[in-house]
Amino acid sequence: MRHLHTRTTPTPRRARTTRPLHPGRTGVAATLAAGLLCAATLTTPALAAPGGATSEAPGARTASPTSADGLALTPPMGFNNWNSTHCRAEFDEDMVEGIADLLVEKGLKDAGYQYVNLDDCWALPSRDANGKLVPDPVRFPGGIKAVADYVHAKGLKLGIYTSAGTKTCDSVGFPGALGHEYSDARQFADWGVDYLKYDNCNNQGVDARSRYTTMRDALRATGRPIVYSICEWGENKPWEWASDVGHLWRTTGDIGDSWGSMLSILKQNLPLAPYAGPGHWNDPDMLEVGNGGMTDTEYRSHFSLWSVMAAPLLIGSDLRTASAATFDILGNKEVVAVDQDPLGKQGEVVSSADGRWVVAKEMRDGSRTVALFNESGTARRIATTAAAVGLPDAYAYTLRDLWRHRSSNTAGTIAATVPAHGTVLVRVSADPAWATNPPAVEPALEGSPLVEAGTTATLTSSVTDLGRTSATRVAVTLRGPAGWTVAATGPTTAASLATGRSLRTKWRVTVPTGTAAGSYDLTLKAVYRSPAGVATDAELPLRASVVVAPPSGTSGLGDLPWLSTSNGWGPVERDTSNGEDGSGDGGPLTVGGVTYAHGLGVHAASTVEYYTGTACERVTADVGLDDEKGTKGTVAFEIWADGTKVASTGVLTNAMPAQPLTADVTGAQVVRLVVTDGGDGIDSDHADWADAKLSC
Repeated sequence: MRHLHTRTTPTPRRARTTRPLHPGRTGVAATLAAGLLCAATLTTPALAAPGGATSEAPGARTASPTSADGLALTPPMGFNNWNSTHCRAEFDEDMVEGIADLLVEKGLKDAGYQYVNLDDCWALPSRDANGKLVPDPVRFPGGIKAVADYVHAKGLKLGIYTSAGTKTCDSVGFPGALGHEYSDARQFADWGVDYLKYDNCNNQGVDARSRYTTMRDALRATGRPIVYSICEWGENKPWEWASDVGHLWRTTGDIGDSWGSMLSILKQNLPLAPYAGPGHWNDPDMLEVGNGGMTDTEYRSHFSLWSVMAAPLLIGSDLRTASAATFDILGNKEVVAVDQDPLGKQGEVVSSADGRWVVAKEMRDGSRTVALFNESGTARRIATTAAAVGLPDAYAYTLRDLWRHRSSNTAGTIAATVPAHGTVLVRVSADPAWATNPPAVEPALEGSPLVEAGTTATLTSSVTDLGRTSATRVAVTLRGPAGWTVAATGPTTAASLATGRSLRTKWRVTVPTGTAAGSYDLTLKAVYRSPAGVATDAELPLRASVVVAPPSGTSGLGDLPWLSTSNGWGPVERDTSNGEDGSGDGGPLTVGGVTYAHGLGVHAASTVEYYTGTACERVTADVGLDDEKGTKGTVAFEIWADGTKVASTGVLTNAMPAQPLTADVTGAQVVRLVVTDGGDGIDSDHADWADAKLSC
C-alpha cells in the first residue's frame, strides 16, 4: 500500500526484495520513486484572476479555498528538487539558491514558474527540546528563513515538505507533522514558506480526511497565505472531499520517467475533469520532462497533456544540467498559457478510439485548445471538428499550432498525422479575422514504412487543404536517409487545391542492401501559397523501420528482435522478470510457483511489437503476474495482429496460475503483445509472457 511508502538516499543497485514500501517498485526504483510521490505543495496567490465556474460532478465543489483565500487561482508552477538530488549531500542551500537563479536566468520565471520547493531531508531527524523542527545546519547553515528571503528577493516563492504522519517518507525518518500540525505550520509561516507539500507516509492509520483537515486549519491559523497540496496518492478519492481542504490533491501513485508510467497516470487523471477548477486542482504528479527516460517527442506530449489537464507544472528535472530541448519544452509560453488559463477548466476527452486521443479544453476567451494525441507506436491520422470540441458554428476558424507557433484557417476540420507517441496541440477559435491566415494543409503518408534491406516499398503521400481558402502552387517532397532512393511515380505539384481537395503522390523507397535494422528518418514536406501569395509550408516527420524477416519454424519471442517496446517501469526483459530499474535486474520468470527459463518480463502498461511480415501463423505463451510481487497486481494480456485484437485473457490477479494464451496471427505484418493495468493503475503489475513462441 502506498501509505507504507518510504524513500531513502539512492544507493548502488541491491538484490531484489519484496518490499511493502511502494507498490510496483523494488530496490533502488522504490527508493527513487518515493520523492516523486507528491509533486506539489503550498503557495501564495497566483497572478491570474478567477474565471468561470467548472462543471459539477457528484462530490465536486465550486466553493473551495479559492473563494476564501484567493490562492492557486491557476495551477501552481515551479520546481521540486527530489528528482534532481534526492537526499544526497548536494541538496543544500547553495543548490536551492542556484535553482532560483536559473529560473530567472533561463526565462522560466517569466514563463510563469514561481515556486522553488524543498522536498524531504531538509530537517534533522529529531525535534528540539521544545518539539520544534530543526533545519539541518550542514545543508542549510542560514536556516530556512534565509533561503526563503533569497528566493523572495528573486520574485519567486518557497515551498517546503512534510508528511501527515509521524515520520516523513525517507527511511532516515525525519519528523512528520502528525500531532504537531499547529506548531509546524507556525514555523513554516515564520520562515516565509509559501507552499506546503503534505505527504502520506507513516500515517498510523489515522483517517486521511481528518489528518489533512487538521493541517488545513493549522495553516489558516497562521494568517499567512500558503498553498496547500494534499499528497495522499488518490487512495481516498480526495477529489470528492478535498476541495474545501486543500488547493490541489494527488490523484494517483508516483509518476516514473517512462512512457508507460506517464500514459497510465494520464488515463487515471483524465476522467476527473469535473472536479478541477480555480483553487482546487487535480494533481497527476510532477513533470518528468528532461530526465532522460523518454524521447523529446514523448516529453512534448507529456507537457502538452498536463497543460490541457490544467495540472500543476512542477519541474522534476535537474535544471543545472538540462538540455536546450528541455528548456524549449518547459519554456513554451503558448503551452503554459493553456495550463494557466484563468477559466480553470480541465480538458475533457472527446474521443479515444484505437489510441487516437482528442482532448479539448475550454478557454476563457471562448476558444478551445485541442490535443491530438497518438498513444500508438506508429504515425496515425487523428481528426475531429470544431463542432465536436464545442465551438459555435462559423464559416471558418483560426487554428494556432502551439508548438510550431503558426496560425492558419480551417473550414472546421481539425486533423493531423501525428507521429508515434506524439501530440499536436492547437488552439482553435471562431475568429472573424480568419482570412488573414493561410489555409491549413495536412500532409499524410499511406502505406507501411516497414521495409527489408535490399527491397523497395511503395508509399502514397497526400496533401489536403483543410482551409476555407485555396492553397495554390502546391509542391510536395519526400526525403530519406543518405544512400536511399526515393522516387516519385506520380504528380508532385498542383496549381491549386480547394477546400477538402488533395494532391496524391506515389513514391518508391528503396533501402540499400546491407542496411542495418532499425529506425530511420523520413520527412514529407508540402510548400504552398495562400490566395494572397504568402508562402508557407507543412512538414511531417516520419520514421521508417528497416526490418528483418522472421525465421521459419518456431522461435522463442525472447530470442527475436522487436520493432519497439514501451513499459510502465524499467525496460522489457528477455528471459527474466521486470526489475523496474535497469536492464538485467529482474529475477527468474515465475508464475504460480512454476519457473520458466524463457520468455519476456514486462511491467504494465506495456507493448512489445514484432515484425512478422505476413509470414507467421501463431503466437503462444503462458501468461500471468510474476510471483515476486506476492498477492499484489492486476493485469490483462492481449495479442494484436496489425490493428485487430486476436486474443485476450481478461483481468488476471496474482492468485491465478499461468494462463495459456494462443493467437492466430496469419497474414499480419506486425504482432503486438500488450499488457494493460487491469483498470486499477500500474502498481505491482509485473507481468510475464512465459515460454512465449512465434511460429512462422
